[in-house]
Amino acid sequence: MRSGEPMIDVPATAAADQNALSRSLRPRHVAMITIGGIIGAGLFVGSSVAIAAAGPAIIVSYALTGLLVLLIMRMLGEMAVDMPQVRSFTEFTRTALGNWAGFSVGWLYWYFWVVVIPVEAIAGAGIIQRWLPLPMWQIGTALILLMTCVNLMPARAYGEFEFWFSSIKVAAIVSFIIVVGAHACGYRSAIGPTFSTLIDHGGFAPRGAFAVLAAVTTVIWSMMGAEVVTIAAAESPEPARAVARMTSTIITRILLFYVGSIFVIVSTVPWTHVVSGQSPFTLALDEVRFPYASEFMAAVILTAVLSCLNSSFYVASRVLFVLASRGDAPRWLVRTNRRQVPARAVLLASAVGFAGVIAAILSPSVVFAFLVNASGAVIAVIYLAIAVSQVRSRRARERAGEPPPTLPMWLFPWLSYLAIAGMLLVLIAMALTPAHRAEFWTSAISIVAVLLTYVVFRRGRAGALSTMHATR
Repeated sequence: MRSGEPMIDVPATAAADQNALSRSLRPRHVAMITIGGIIGAGLFVGSSVAIAAAGPAIIVSYALTGLLVLLIMRMLGEMAVDMPQVRSFTEFTRTALGNWAGFSVGWLYWYFWVVVIPVEAIAGAGIIQRWLPLPMWQIGTALILLMTCVNLMPARAYGEFEFWFSSIKVAAIVSFIIVVGAHACGYRSAIGPTFSTLIDHGGFAPRGAFAVLAAVTTVIWSMMGAEVVTIAAAESPEPARAVARMTSTIITRILLFYVGSIFVIVSTVPWTHVVSGQSPFTLALDEVRFPYASEFMAAVILTAVLSCLNSSFYVASRVLFVLASRGDAPRWLVRTNRRQVPARAVLLASAVGFAGVIAAILSPSVVFAFLVNASGAVIAVIYLAIAVSQVRSRRARERAGEPPPTLPMWLFPWLSYLAIAGMLLVLIAMALTPAHRAEFWTSAISIVAVLLTYVVFRRGRAGALSTMHATR
């Protein structure tokens, strides 16, 4: 522990030991949670914004972003395998950088996911309104209540739901690539192979090389979520093995699900036909005359939304549980129910999610817009903190003369430095890009607020500890 940092309260740690989480997640659950973490509505719908911004060369943007995420996940994997006792990846920053980092990164990550709850609930409500004409707030509230109930069940229930959600998403993407890819190769195509679409409308990079690089700031948000497996793995029988498997297979999943699907889309549909905010997957299926394409993709996107909503509850509750166990959140949040679930943390996430839905209905352009924008750059800052923590941890290991890590980062320290530089460039690009500038600065407000809260919190806890020692 660093000098000047207050010691962790023993009662809080003891309470965490008495209220341990279960280890009921099976390997198949963890495997599908890993896959589901990187497949969301950001791919099915958000990719339209990226394609419209960069043209067919968006394939390169996705490949570059995939490389950056791969490096971050490998660094995360190194620390997770060597510190299996850590129950949340946000705690790696505490070990490497100090309590201030554990507090700040933990609360920022919690904030990121509790804001996702109302966002996904509203997105899901919008899709369900196609079939069920009810007010959006009623459908959104019902979805939040449903996922609250799921997450109050044993962790295995969350894993089971995520297993089937992810299975549907994987089956849909693989089927999509086969069907649309076959058309691109000339199968049942009136004009034969359609790969000329990649260059026929202004060239491969019609908006220039800078647009390809700038699109990374849009693409990267759709790939976030792979780190969720390090949190879920803590409730599996073999956490280290689960994380090691994730880091060794994520590159295959990125290439298949992201690069593969985007490649067949821009090979089939002229990029000029893609409309921001409308699923390019639906457009491609319409192009190949797939029956009921719109309804099919609506169901798939709804599955992705529900999967993300389910994960949001799970991650927010577990991160808050860990923060409480370290004394960085109210101690009553450490308590688990008889199913070994941090029920109070789940219910708090539910309450915040419901408040977000109300804010979206009553003040969509002010309050809700601020909440969403204030989390925009947070995940990039968190990934940056992970990368810096890995370098600090590895250097400390080398100074102590310890053996190399079990799952070492490739070409250390150069690829670690490349990952740090990449995340810094993403943040700089956000600050300079008009479309992301509001997200960057409102996110900066939330980051500063958390850091100031830590300063006040540390002083208050240090004062309490001094009073306690003085009365002994």
